[in-house]
Amino acid sequence: MSKQDKPNERKFRPVLHALTANPGAEMMRYAQGKDDIITLGQGEGDAPTPDFICDATAKALKDGKTFYGPVLGSHELRQSLSDYYERIYNLGIPSSRVFVTSSGSTAMHLSLAALVDKGDEVVAITPIWKNLLGAVELTQATTRQVSLDCINNEWVLDLDKLFAAINERTKIILIVTPSNPTGWTASREELRAILDFARERGIWVLSDEVYGRLVYEGIRAPSFLDVAKEDDLLLVVNSFSKSWAMTGWRLGWIVGPHEAEAKIRDVALYNKLCPPTFTQYGAIAALEEGEEFLKSQLRLWHANRDLVVERFKKMGNVQMSYPKSTFYAFFKVEGEDDCIALTKRLIDEAGVLLSPGSAFGKEATGYIRLCFAVSKERLNEALDRIEAVICKHE
Repeated sequence: MSKQDKPNERKFRPVLHALTANPGAEMMRYAQGKDDIITLGQGEGDAPTPDFICDATAKALKDGKTFYGPVLGSHELRQSLSDYYERIYNLGIPSSRVFVTSSGSTAMHLSLAALVDKGDEVVAITPIWKNLLGAVELTQATTRQVSLDCINNEWVLDLDKLFAAINERTKIILIVTPSNPTGWTASREELRAILDFARERGIWVLSDEVYGRLVYEGIRAPSFLDVAKEDDLLLVVNSFSKSWAMTGWRLGWIVGPHEAEAKIRDVALYNKLCPPTFTQYGAIAALEEGEEFLKSQLRLWHANRDLVVERFKKMGNVQMSYPKSTFYAFFKVEGEDDCIALTKRLIDEAGVLLSPGSAFGKEATGYIRLCFAVSKERLNEALDRIEAVICKHE
């Protein structure tokens, strides 16, 4: 029977059969059911959502805030986000340019659905979270990957290489800054150069700034919004997940030009209708009361970052950059070029789940990502187990 005659092949859209594998998700499935696994493969810490956020949400539930709400989020939350940008970023972003979504991932899907179609091209700066590349695949646009370069264990962006990848089919430049998984962060000058280049050619910039507050110097990373005009072809995606331990809440937002509001609303209307109503009150509490919690988390992550760097340096056979942002160590082990095989070995022999670099782009094969946003005790235990596997030969 030929492929076109297979009944199951005809039940679903062809694009679903062509989706590339997600090695990170495959490792999670591989580890499922195994005993005593330390999970450092997902991008979240082990701190629960703080009480003040949960209490605000519980109050909203008790107050009957359980009905449909506005498609792009409540006026209260949109205004709270506008105030947040004024307070933290010193930027005047009116609430009409802020679109609340059901998760940062949904924000990315809505943005792509509004901008690209089959035949369009997205130029993505990699390494990058695989789910973003998968989201592009679902639109039937194509992706051209432009990798950061790792020079002397430092990730850098070659702007000439990026600009050379742009052609007449390019609709979007997709960038994550600060970067998951590398911790690289674009400078204000790089952001300006990219936006100027895109503006001259009528190309959209789609910036994932979910890790914008996870920096170890200052209070936030440079943002495209710092150098943008209000009518630029720019969509900035963000999320409540990382900064306030709200990964399971699935709540995010987009900042865009005024002209994008109606189009994002149209797409959202037929996607999720509206974000959950009561959780938005928890999000407001996070924005207005969450700075001390975030600072406490950053102190832990800062110490953990230094711990990982020190431990890997002592092992002697690990190469990694010194991340200035995010809570990831993106590393490679000398003599271990197959990151899938090594990740499986670490599951089987060490009981530690990490994410293989091949999940983040074609140039990231050989690397492994470790999330260090956990307790010091849990991290030390994981590093002890990892060392026992990767340093066996010594």
